[in-house]
Amino acid sequence: MGTVNATVEIPAAQEEVWDVLVSPGTYEEWLTIHTKWKGDVPERFTEGATAAQVVTMLGMANTITWTVAELREPQRLTITGEGMAGVETTFSLAVEPAGEGTSKAQIDATFSGQMVVGALGKAVEQDAQKNLDDSLAKLAVLVQS
Repeated sequence: MGTVNATVEIPAAQEEVWDVLVSPGTYEEWLTIHTKWKGDVPERFTEGATAAQVVTMLGMANTITWTVAELREPQRLTITGEGMAGVETTFSLAVEPAGEGTSKAQIDATFSGQMVVGALGKAVEQDAQKNLDDSLAKLAVLVQS
């Protein structure tokens, strides 16, 4: 199993960051592994909601069917997903105040399955780390614009 996390401070209120995290329509603007949504996608995530997303990592596309496992407004969104070849993943997106007018956003991600072991698992972990770091940098720019 691979585990990665990334954190960024954003000069914006917690609610502003939260609105982006729970709005799937914004993902193409900041989540670097996002390729496209398939089928119906909620305007905002709610607990129990589902959505199918094509993600690309290491140049390989995989459709992940996500379910919102936890939603604690305006602090934490946890989505669990299953993809092709038995890939299972969990993304926990969190935001908390970090001082006046500043928030800390964090993504914790885990990946498991037969394709995410050994050398390929390490490569997925490294690619995921780079993508999460880049995604949070893009999130910060998006929220501030």
